[in-house]
Amino acid sequence: MSTVKKRRSFEADRFRKFLVVVDESPELESALFYAASRMQRSSGSLVLLYVIVPQEFQHWINVRQQQVEEETAKAKALFRLMRRKLNLAGYDNVACEEIIREGEPDAEIRKLIDEDEDIAVLVLGASAEAAGPGPLVSSLATSGAMGSFPIPITIVPGTLALEDVVGLA
Repeated sequence: MSTVKKRRSFEADRFRKFLVVVDESPELESALFYAASRMQRSSGSLVLLYVIVPQEFQHWINVRQQQVEEETAKAKALFRLMRRKLNLAGYDNVACEEIIREGEPDAEIRKLIDEDEDIAVLVLGASAEAAGPGPLVSSLATSGAMGSFPIPITIVPGTLALEDVVGLA
């Protein structure tokens, strides 16, 4: 018996969501503008996900609670900044859903995709640094998750100018 959840058919129903993982990396903007450009031409929305990664040393509940509060405030500030950047670039009509989760990024991305059948594409930005494509792209690629991922993953090269990113979408 298969446990694979059937995803919604996007040919019949054009409403879909593009998932963008929000963090403080420079490649976030490439992923954000690519997804916003795609959403501007279709009926759909962006899902902005911020994942609070638990710290290793959390023996006291007050320390953990303070970390979660600080990370939540940072996530909300990043969401405001991303919305402002979208508005300044002319994407003020793109609907955005903001979600904050706590856990390991790979697992939380998968859970969210499983919970929301309208999420059709995960958009990630690849780092322009010589060290590699970035921790999230590397993690998904090396864990073997990409081959069994329930939705397509679009990786936007970090070396592209924003005008080129918008042109690709």
